[in-house]
Amino acid sequence: MSHDSRRTDRVHPLLADRFSPYAFDPSRRVDDHTLHLLLEAARWTPSAGNSQPWGFLPARPGERDHARVLPHLAPSSFRWAKDAGLLVVTLTRRYVDDSPLVYSEFADYDLGQAVAHLSLQAQSMGLATHQFRAFDLEALTKELAPDPGWEIVSMLAIGGAADEPPAVRQRRSAADLRTAPWSTSTR
Repeated sequence: MSHDSRRTDRVHPLLADRFSPYAFDPSRRVDDHTLHLLLEAARWTPSAGNSQPWGFLPARPGERDHARVLPHLAPSSFRWAKDAGLLVVTLTRRYVDDSPLVYSEFADYDLGQAVAHLSLQAQSMGLATHQFRAFDLEALTKELAPDPGWEIVSMLAIGGAADEPPAVRQRRSAADLRTAPWSTSTR
């Protein structure tokens, strides 16, 4: 389960070197141009039927939305996320307006792809990302009041990492990715 550089030598460095920091440099800001490029990367993500069922609320320190988001972080994420140059609330459009009609059964999957594209763009620009769900979902939803049909899913902290990647990264093996979902009795 450890990070094996011999096995990642052919994986793109943006993927192999990516890690989720637990400390951000509070002096490393995310400017408007950088924010635009991050959102552009998400915009070009493929989605089922080109539905693009994702939305983002970017919030930088000193901005009104940052002050609205920060109080809803759990203590475990507040410790490090507060120093990120950008917090991004991710949303998915699961339903058509306020009806029970499903907008896209792939909405969460597509949002995940958009976040991955945004994360790789950040990595290519020397920024680190840390995805998390340690916040009060109910309170944050009440605070931000997304339109009907939209639901908050997760958050990202983006900025300059203030810590180093761990020497050993615990990762499941590629073989386990193929075999874990199947019991030995069915294969």
